Amino acid sequence: MQATAMNQQTETQVPDRVQIITMLYDGTINFIQKAREKMEVGDSVGKSHFIKKTSAIVRELANSLNMDGGEIAVNLRNLYDFVLESLIKAEISNNMDALNDAEKVMEILRGSWREMQEASQA
Repeated sequence: MQATAMNQQTETQVPDRVQIITMLYDGTINFIQKAREKMEVGDSVGKSHFIKKTSAIVRELANSLNMDGGEIAVNLRNLYDFVLESLIKAEISNNMDALNDAEKVMEILRGSWREMQEASQA
């Protein structure tokens, strides 16, 4: 009986985790888009605000990686590092291409997590 309850709890936790991570990706993309809007109108304070929000989420995603997870964790860490570096470039030099690069990576990753979310709900 106890094993069944633990299995049910684990089954509900996995989709919840995937949903939370997907929402974090959604947040990063939303903040990048807001940073782009601020950059386009010359609002450096607003741009910095949204880049910092994005960076905080990406750092949290990177810190939550289980580095014992092997190659996938290492690759994700490298992608997060790339995104963080791109965000720094965007903030320091108003580099729209760097902001676009960060968004593209996060969109690709979000797509993968959404696929997992859909699969877990099927």
